[in-house]
Amino acid sequence: MIKTNNDYTLHELLKQIFGFDQFKGNQEAIILNLLAGNDTFVIMPTGGGKSMCYQLPALICEGTAIIISPLIALMKNQVDAIRNFGQEKGIAHVLNSSLNKQEIMEVKEDLINGKTKLLYVAPESLIKEENVEFLKNDINISFFAIDEAHCISEWGHDFRPEYRRLRPIIEAVGKTVPIIALTATATPKVQLDIQKNLGMMDARIFKSSFDRANLYYEVRPKTKDVFKDIIKYIKTMPNRSGIVYCLSRKKVEELAETLQVNGIRALPYHAGLDSQTRIKNQDMFLMEEVEVIVATIAFGMGIDKPDIRFVIHHDIPKSLESYYQETGRGGRDGGEGNCICFYSYDDIEKFEKFHKNKAVAEQEIAKELLQETISYAESSVCRHRLLLHYFGEEYTKDNCGACDNCLHPREKFEGKEDVFIVLNTVDKVKQQLKAKDLIKVIMGKASSTLKPYAKLDCFGQGSEKEEKFWNAVIRQSLIANLLVKDIDNYGILKL
Repeated sequence: MIKTNNDYTLHELLKQIFGFDQFKGNQEAIILNLLAGNDTFVIMPTGGGKSMCYQLPALICEGTAIIISPLIALMKNQVDAIRNFGQEKGIAHVLNSSLNKQEIMEVKEDLINGKTKLLYVAPESLIKEENVEFLKNDINISFFAIDEAHCISEWGHDFRPEYRRLRPIIEAVGKTVPIIALTATATPKVQLDIQKNLGMMDARIFKSSFDRANLYYEVRPKTKDVFKDIIKYIKTMPNRSGIVYCLSRKKVEELAETLQVNGIRALPYHAGLDSQTRIKNQDMFLMEEVEVIVATIAFGMGIDKPDIRFVIHHDIPKSLESYYQETGRGGRDGGEGNCICFYSYDDIEKFEKFHKNKAVAEQEIAKELLQETISYAESSVCRHRLLLHYFGEEYTKDNCGACDNCLHPREKFEGKEDVFIVLNTVDKVKQQLKAKDLIKVIMGKASSTLKPYAKLDCFGQGSEKEEKFWNAVIRQSLIANLLVKDIDNYGILKL
């Protein structure tokens, strides 16, 4: 049980400190579990109110909660918000590489004097020896909160090696306090990896539904006129806030400039800009002095702007987790959120080129994540269903009414024979191949490693159809549970 220094009920504190009348979803149960001294694992979609799950208990517990977070922008945003609630600068602090020596001394002084309830730390700052010693000897810690916990997993979409060192550091600090780990995006495999790495196998898990019913998903073909297409779309949403994601800094700058020339108030945001410019551009977007921010994925984690009405992807993301998290910044207030992704297979080939020189295991993981993204982009299945299936959740509606595939269904055909060809080939190759190689066998393309399969009667059975077609058949078979993908074994297909 964590010691608290407040006699108010949680509901009274929620109203008094944050101004809310009631908790969202599992928030209250999560907070009570943490206050009872238990390790807690929270999987909650973007906009579900994850930060409340550690902010409120931190404010009422004796001691300081250590909040481990990966991005400076995210930490600044939350610290400013808490200081506004608490009317006291020392109540929340950041400890990261952006501080000078004088600022670090001021932070440590407030911590020693017991003024600070939440200390936000970047993982690379936490693992410094002087900080470990300081936390070990001088600070009364209430609990550790690990935000964006998917960064721990090599199978996650944003793996950060320093996150894998957190458990030994927490042990070195030597305080027997509970841990709360939180993420908006974790497949069952990533979830298990996080729990193992943090030593949280006994943690109570709170998993909210991944479905964001108010978001509309659409995939559009990406042509040489993609800038014009984006401008045209934004002009249908006058005076609405939106984010446009691009993969490269160069493209961010080009597109932001093009939008400005076309009368759209837009600013760029990427890691290549100096921190003052980034903060200024972010604040102008939050204060609605501009309507659109054009950004790399560096923008958005923890940004609390509830009325973002559209999220456009100029480039398809490298994984479905990334796509889900980035689109999840739209419609946090429950209002509309339109998620438009421009897709071209040329972008996939650029990703593949980029991963060519990586370590073999890293290449395989990247390919696997990318394959899921391709399948999503090319599928005619309900996009809400596809996303939920990816996160291990079943979608029960026949028609979501909020994606291009449900609102404008493509012409369907009887594919029983094609599914049989896929399942039969998986069986004949003794469940030894991943999708890419299985398709080569179906199409009769024998590389040196696939020569032994050329003698099978299934070899070349589907040669008259394209690779794209067979990829779609395999994906539909996976969704229908006719096939399973052995993720531990680099995506080998099994019956």
